Amino acid sequence: MTTTTMTPTPRAPDDAVRLRLDPVPSRTTLLDGAWWPRSTDAVAELPALVDALAGRRGEITHVLLNADEWDEPHPRRVGAGGRAVRLGWFTSQPAGLITVMTDFGRDRFDLLVVPPDATPASADTALTTAADGSNHRHTPELLAAVEHTG
Repeated sequence: MTTTTMTPTPRAPDDAVRLRLDPVPSRTTLLDGAWWPRSTDAVAELPALVDALAGRRGEITHVLLNADEWDEPHPRRVGAGGRAVRLGWFTSQPAGLITVMTDFGRDRFDLLVVPPDATPASADTALTTAADGSNHRHTPELLAAVEHTG
């Protein structure tokens, strides 16, 4: 009798969530970190982000996004981690910012959204800067420094 051992295939780097967070969360910082999605399709991108943030500061219940920065459709909910997360689409949400809220508004993550077409070097700089608790630059200033491919 032959025994076969199944080893899970490691996730390819292309599947990893490109997220960097301040290791010491604080409500006094401008940003809690940054996220670099691979596209502007929120329905495709958000489940992995929500899964990556799950359990860090409570159960994620809502995500607030700038409606002009994401492809249509703009659904009211997205499935993530076996549950539905509510989405809020606002033109008043600052450009380049996503706000992820936890149960009953107890806590939240304010994340810089690095454009999908950013060069890897400038994306890395933006991710690192946004996750630095001593950073005092707002999203427009950080986004202005991001270089784009093509």
